[in-house]
Amino acid sequence: MAENLTHRLVRFQQPEKTLRYLGELPDSRLAGLFGLDTEAYRKLLEDLDDRTRRTAAELLEDPAFAERADRLPFLPGQRVVALGESTTADRLSWFSILRHLLPEGVEPVDLAVSGSTTTQALALLPQLAFRRPDWILCMLGANDVQRLGRRAEAPGTRLVSEAETERNLLALRDLSGLGPDRWIWLTPSSVDPERADACAHFRRAGIGWTSEDVDAVADFLLGRPELTVDTRPATAGRHLDDGVHLTLEGQRAVTVALVDALAREAS
Repeated sequence: MAENLTHRLVRFQQPEKTLRYLGELPDSRLAGLFGLDTEAYRKLLEDLDDRTRRTAAELLEDPAFAERADRLPFLPGQRVVALGESTTADRLSWFSILRHLLPEGVEPVDLAVSGSTTTQALALLPQLAFRRPDWILCMLGANDVQRLGRRAEAPGTRLVSEAETERNLLALRDLSGLGPDRWIWLTPSSVDPERADACAHFRRAGIGWTSEDVDAVADFLLGRPELTVDTRPATAGRHLDDGVHLTLEGQRAVTVALVDALAREAS
C-alpha cells in the first residue's frame, strides 16, 4: 500500500503523546493537526488498526505460532507497557500487532514517542510510575545513534554518546521498580545505512546511521541479565524507503521474534 505524506504522518506521529500538557485532545483537534476532518482521521486510524489485526490473525493461522502465542506470560488483569521510539510508536508496529495476540483482560499501554532518545525517555518515568506496569517492553537506542553532520567524507557525531545511552537504559531499568523477570529488552532494529544516506529528508537534516552503532547498543543489551530479543536478523532488508523505519512485514517479523523468545523463556 502506497503511503502519502498525510498517511505516513498519522502512522508515525501521535500528538496526543507529545502535547500532554494540553490535556485530553479530542479527535477533531487531532484531525486538524494533520489537515484532515474528523471522519477521515478516524477512518485512517481504523484502517491502520485493521491492518495490524489482520496481521495478527494471519500469524495465528500457523498452528505452531498459535501454540507459542498461547504461552505468552501476560495474564488477565496485568498491564503491559511499551517504551520506545518510532519503531514502536508506529501504528503498524510490533506492539500494535501484539495487542491483538494478548489474552483478554491484559491491558497494553504504548508510551513510545517517535524520535525519542533514551535521554528523553527518562522524562517518562513519572508517567510510567503512574501507570503501574506489570511488564515493560523496552525498544530504545536507535535515535541515540543518529550521526549528526554525516557526509561522505565524515562519519558524523553520535547524537547521544555510547556511555550516556548505556547509563540512560540502566536508569530506566533500575528506576522502573520492576523485577528483572518483568523487564524485556528489544534491540534496535537493523538499518540500511546506504538507503538512509540516500534519503532526501535525512540528507537535508545532515543525519545518518551506521550498522556498527546499532550493533553496539544491541551488544550492550544482549549482555544484560534480563531477557533481550535481538530484532536485527528479523528486520534486515525490511525497511521503508528511508532505510530506517520498518515495513509492516518488518514489524510482523519483530512480533514473531518477540513471541518466539517469550515462548522459549516459558519452556
